[in-house]
Amino acid sequence: MTGRLHTLSNGVRVVFDPMPGLQTLALTVVAGRGARYEDESRSGWSHLLEHMVFKGAGGRTARAIVEDIEAAGGHLNAATGYERTSFQTRSLAGGLPLAMRITADLVLRPTMDAGDLVREKQVVGQEIAEAADTPDDLVFELAQEQAFAGQPLGRPILGTVKSLKSATPQALSDWRAALYATDRLVVSAAGAVDEDDLLKLAEESFGHLPAVSGAALPPAPTFTGGVAAKLRKLEQAHVVMMLPAVGAMDDDYFVLRLFAEALGGGMSSRLFQEAREKRGLAYAIDSYADTYADVGMLGVYAGCAAANAVELAKITAAETLALAASVSETELARAKAQLKGSLFMGREQPLNRAEQAAGQTLMFGHLYAPDAIAEAIDKVTPADFARLGERLVADRRCVVSVLGSKAAQAAPEAFERAAFG
Repeated sequence: MTGRLHTLSNGVRVVFDPMPGLQTLALTVVAGRGARYEDESRSGWSHLLEHMVFKGAGGRTARAIVEDIEAAGGHLNAATGYERTSFQTRSLAGGLPLAMRITADLVLRPTMDAGDLVREKQVVGQEIAEAADTPDDLVFELAQEQAFAGQPLGRPILGTVKSLKSATPQALSDWRAALYATDRLVVSAAGAVDEDDLLKLAEESFGHLPAVSGAALPPAPTFTGGVAAKLRKLEQAHVVMMLPAVGAMDDDYFVLRLFAEALGGGMSSRLFQEAREKRGLAYAIDSYADTYADVGMLGVYAGCAAANAVELAKITAAETLALAASVSETELARAKAQLKGSLFMGREQPLNRAEQAAGQTLMFGHLYAPDAIAEAIDKVTPADFARLGERLVADRRCVVSVLGSKAAQAAPEAFERAAFG
C-alpha cells in the first residue's frame, strides 16, 4: 500500500503510511533544510541545534524528555544532513499522541539554555575530534571538502570549533526559525497508525504555525575536484575515489544507483571480485552513489595496504570505464535485483518507510508507489550505462583522498591517469 499525502493550511505536509499487523509505529518530523543552507560563519549550527533541542523543550528537562518516551516503550533519535534534519520517534502502537507532543516540542519549543549551550559546544567539539581520529571517517570528510571546495557541501556537517564558538542561544533560535519553517516541514508516520488520529494530532501540533518561507537554497554547487592526501602512520591506507555524477532529480538517478551496485555494491560486483577475490589487494572495497537534489558523486572506498594503493586506484578507474563500455544483461539484472531488494527490504521497517516518504515529499512533492520505483529500475539498459559513463568523465575531474603512509600517496595520480588517459 502506498502512503497518502496531506497538506495543512499553512503548508506543513503530513504523510500517512499504515503497515497492517504491526504493533509499533514510527514518527519522523523532517525539515527539508540542513548544513547546505549554512554560510561559513554558521557552519555546524544545524547539527548543534539538533543537539540543543534535546537539552530541554516544551517545559520538559533533557531527562524528562527521554524518560517520558522510554516509559512508554519508545525511542528518540535525530539526524542532521546537508539537505534535511530529522527528528525520529519509535513507539508502541497507541503511542502516537505522546510521540507527536514531544517531537513537536523539540522542533518548536526548545529551551535553549545558555549553560547547556556551553556544555554542548564541548560535546560537539569532542565529536569533531573523534571524527578526525577515525581514519575511515576522516578520509570521506577530506574527499567531500575537496569535491566542493569553498562551498556549503564542502564543509563538514559538524562544523568547526571556531564556527560553533559564535553561536548564542538567540542566534540559534533565529536559525531554528529559518531552518524549520513551514514551507519545508513534513510530518511522516508509518506502522500502527490511524489516519484520522495522525491528521488531528498534526493539526494540533503544527497547524497553528504561520505559513512562512525559511532559509533560501544556496547557489547550485560546483564539483571542483582535486587531491586531498594526508600522511598518517597507519597499518592500512584509506582511499576514496570520486567522479562527478547526477543528482536525485536527474533522469539518470537510477542508472547511477545501478552503476554503483554493479561496480562495487556487493560480493558479486566487479571491484570486489577483481580487487579482493582475484588479486587480494584490499579487504574492504565498495562503491556508492552519493546524491543531493541537484548534484551527485560516484564514489569508491577502499582500505588496503599502502603498497597496494596505486594498483588499486588503477583497477578502480579501469573497471569503472569497462563497466560503462560493456555491461552484460545478467550483470545488470543482478544489480537491479540487489537495488530493489535493498529498497524494498527497507520499506519493511517503519522508520525507514517514514523517512523515505518524507524524503520523496520534500524532493518531488509527491509519493512514489513501490511499483513505480521498480518500473524505473527495470527500464535501465546497457545504453544508459554507456551514457552515464560519458557523463562521469566528461569534465575530466575527479577527487581522490588518501590517508596513510608515503607509499599510498601516489594513488591520486594513478587514478587520474587511468580514468582520463
